[in-house]
Order: sequence, then C-alpha cells, then structure tokens
Amino acid sequence: MNVNPFELKPIPMDHCFTERKELYGYSYDKYSVDPYTKLRIILMNGAEFEQVGFGHNAMRNEARGDLRRDLAVIRRSEQMQQKRIACLKPISESVLENTIAYEQLAVDLTATMAAREKNAYVKHCLDFALLEDFDHLYRYADLMNMETGEKAEDLVGCYAEIMPGRPTISEHRHPFDDVKRPITPKDDLLTKLQVNIITAAEQQTMNYYMNQCGFYKSDLGRRLYQEIGMIEEQHVSQYGSLIDPNCSPLEKLLMHEYTECYLYYSCAESERDPKIKSVWEELFEQEVAHLHYAAELLKKYDGKEPVEVIPNGTFPELLVLGPQKEYVRNVLKNTVTETGMREDFAEIDALPETFDFFDYQKRVNGSATGVASHEVIEKHIKELGEDYRYQEKDHPVIALRKRDEDNYVLGRVKGKVGI
Repeated sequence: MNVNPFELKPIPMDHCFTERKELYGYSYDKYSVDPYTKLRIILMNGAEFEQVGFGHNAMRNEARGDLRRDLAVIRRSEQMQQKRIACLKPISESVLENTIAYEQLAVDLTATMAAREKNAYVKHCLDFALLEDFDHLYRYADLMNMETGEKAEDLVGCYAEIMPGRPTISEHRHPFDDVKRPITPKDDLLTKLQVNIITAAEQQTMNYYMNQCGFYKSDLGRRLYQEIGMIEEQHVSQYGSLIDPNCSPLEKLLMHEYTECYLYYSCAESERDPKIKSVWEELFEQEVAHLHYAAELLKKYDGKEPVEVIPNGTFPELLVLGPQKEYVRNVLKNTVTETGMREDFAEIDALPETFDFFDYQKRVNGSATGVASHEVIEKHIKELGEDYRYQEKDHPVIALRKRDEDNYVLGRVKGKVGI
C-alpha cells in the first residue's frame, strides 16, 4: 500500500492533546515481550525527544511571536507523545536490562539502514559506527552477567550475536575526525530519513548514558556508562553533521514531522503486540496532523510549498527491524581496524605517527588498565574464567577470538592486524 501522509485528512491539532490518564497506561511484560517491540519503543522515544529538543531550539532562535506560539503547540503534543511512549516500559525492567535493548536497537537499526542505503558515503558512516555499538552491547552484557548472572542473549531473543566489535578503547577519536560531510537536497528521500532517524536514536542513547552514569550502583558500571556515553557523543557528532545545514528551521520542522509519520507507520505495520500497535496507529494519526500544521507554517512564514522540500511524499520502503547477524559479521571482517580521518575513514596503519588520534588516545585513555570498557572484560575473565558471549560460530576476526584475554590494541595501535 502506497501511503502519502500529505494526502491524508488530518485531525484537528487540539485533538492531539492527550488526557492525562492516557499518558500512563499499559506497560509491556518484560518476560514475554518480543525484543523488537522493546526496540520500537526505544526508537520512537528517541524520535520524540529529538523533535522536542529541536522545537525548543527553534523557538529560542525565533523572534516572531506568532511562530513561537505555533511551535509551542506542536511541541506540547510531542511532549505528551514522548511521555506516553516512555511509560510503555515496565517499572520492573532495570537500567542495565534497558541498556541491552538500547544497544540491540543501535546494532539492528544501523545494520538494517546501512544494508539498504543508496548513498555510499552515508552507508560507510553507518557501517563504521555499527561496529562500535556492537562492541558496546558486548561490554554491557559482560557487566550484567558478572553483576547479576543474567545472560543478555535471553533479552535479545538470540536475534543478535554478542561478541567483541571494534574495541571501545579504540573508538576514542579527536573531535575533528567525527565531523562528516553533509548530504544535499539531491539525495534520495530514504537517505534523508535515515540520517534523521539515526541522529535521533544516537542522541537519545547519549543522553541516557550521560544521565545514568551518575546513578549506577557500582563504580565500574558508572565508569562504563561514562566512557560509552562519550563514544555516543562522537556518534551524535558524526550523524548530526550529515544533516543538510542549508535547510531553514521550518524546512527541518517539516522533515522532522515527516520522519515521525514514516516511523510510526512503519512501527504499526510490523508491531505484534495489539495494545502497542494501537498506540502506534493513534500517534501516527497525530503526527499526520503535526505534518499538515508544519506544512502550513512553511507556507505562511517561508513562502514555500511542502513539495519544494519533499517532492514525493509517498513513503519509501518501510523500516522493519530484524536480525542482522551476517551483515554485522561481514562489516566486522572487513572494517574492524578503521578509524576516522577528518571527513573520511582510514585504516589505523595508514595514519601518520603524528596524527591527532594517537595523542588524543594518550590524553584520554592513559594506561589501558584504567579504562572501564577494558576493565569490565578483564574482571569477568578473572572471576569467571572467560568473557561472556553469545555467538553462533567463530568470530570473523581472528584477533578477537580469544575468550580469556581482552584485545585492547586492535584498531588503536599500528601493526596489530585483525585478520
């Protein structure tokens, strides 16, 4: 079915304001929920956080009072949507259990989008960060197994493998090397959508980890959230820099609303939980109203028609989350020793000795023994004899196959090959 939200009749904007009792209702059962239902909830929570943050920033840079009030109307409804989505998560789900879902989302979402991305440069950016989120899943899974005895494979439903990616210690780069080239208006609509989606998803993860690092119950856990939170900041810098900077705020608002329409429709089409499916359908209806409202603002204040920003509003291929094990393995095998090199990427061995990466590593990491992402694996090995993994066959990178030793030089020290 071809769906163009610009052609749908919107509900009145005031019908988007939700009665309070609807904001705190149904929560899923963490023991029986499909892992991809959890992932969709995290994804849409992030999309709403992104839109609310954008709305606040747009208002702060806008002097016209009427437009400021118009932005407030959309923003209030988005806030209500976000609060409703956030409470679909049950009270019984711990921070660390939720974190495992965050990282599974990062892996499966990034791989799903990379596999269908038409812009080779954007695809490379997705593949690059994919290996880092994949490694984060492994580090948090080992922390969980060590502290609670839980196996993360039970949480991910065995849909994702859990094993080392590009070692987190090797991911710390100079800020110059996380700023990439932006896309242009000529890029495919799907590319524009995917850049918006991944930026929102990574920003939510960054905020979550930055906030949780001060509240986690163990020192090692606090340091792990702190370290990985900084890598997520690098990912937000990378993905956010891909967004076309030449669009006006109202053009970006229209694209934000279109992105949310696309996501809610995608979620509704693939959701298995009937109660949550109805939430996606209801919020899609609200987002259609937001989209039409944003389109009117664009015409009123910028003098532009929506078709000038989104020439064909029919949804492209919908986003369907699913296992991406072989795709991840292939990216691991071929690019695990890459790092950033300004707007591009390079093998670690190709960098000059004086490149910023090496000095930054020394300043930030110092001795590897004090880096939480390395320490959590070493501690697991010391206490339990080997690291925790869930893998269906040998690791595709020979240097990462050892279960009784954490590799903290791959992708970080020249001459340490992975194949």
